[in-house]
Amino acid sequence: MEMMTALEIYEKLLHTYGRPRWWSDDPYVVMVQAILVQHTAWASVEKVTSSLGNDLSPEKIAGLREERLIERIRPCGFGKAKAAAIQRLTMWYKNYQYDPEILRKKEKGELRSELLRIKGIGEETADVLLTFAFHKPSFVVDEYTRRFLGRLGYTFENDKQIRAFFESGLPADYRIYGWYHWLILDHGIQRCKKTPLCEDCCFQECMFSVNSAVTNLKGGK
Repeated sequence: MEMMTALEIYEKLLHTYGRPRWWSDDPYVVMVQAILVQHTAWASVEKVTSSLGNDLSPEKIAGLREERLIERIRPCGFGKAKAAAIQRLTMWYKNYQYDPEILRKKEKGELRSELLRIKGIGEETADVLLTFAFHKPSFVVDEYTRRFLGRLGYTFENDKQIRAFFESGLPADYRIYGWYHWLILDHGIQRCKKTPLCEDCCFQECMFSVNSAVTNLKGGK
């Protein structure tokens, strides 16, 4: 069976699930939530975001003592590490006057390199920030994406190859990249779980042997 292109996969997901939500229109909310969501459930992130309320601004967070920030974000786990990462990212943002428009004028590769130099910001988080906060098309590769592609029969060696597959096959539009990320997330939560629900799946006719794919993924770890 001929493999689907990145655009064909996107169109099928879009047809099945409809236009997805965006992350947030506030770049700083995206920054904080992208750190909070590491190794935790989105419901916990929403709980912390709600409890922070009007304090969720770079000026307010910059003025919080680390111990107080740890206490405020405790429901998301890993409080000390996440608080430190949030503070480092906030201080980096301060260097640009807390102005996302300044950052949006920077070249994508340069901006990505800056983000990756901040302790606590890995490749997945950096790509979230580039796409959702700074409007740079940088495809987000996460565990849902890897599992989904494996079950479709793709055999990429690493995340760099996965990112190249998407970025070479899509318009360079940060909105499409962002929507695509949420569509894969929705599909992973609803269908392509660790134990998949393949009946009536929109990709049922395209699926590689799930058992073989899961075995390959485990073997590649």
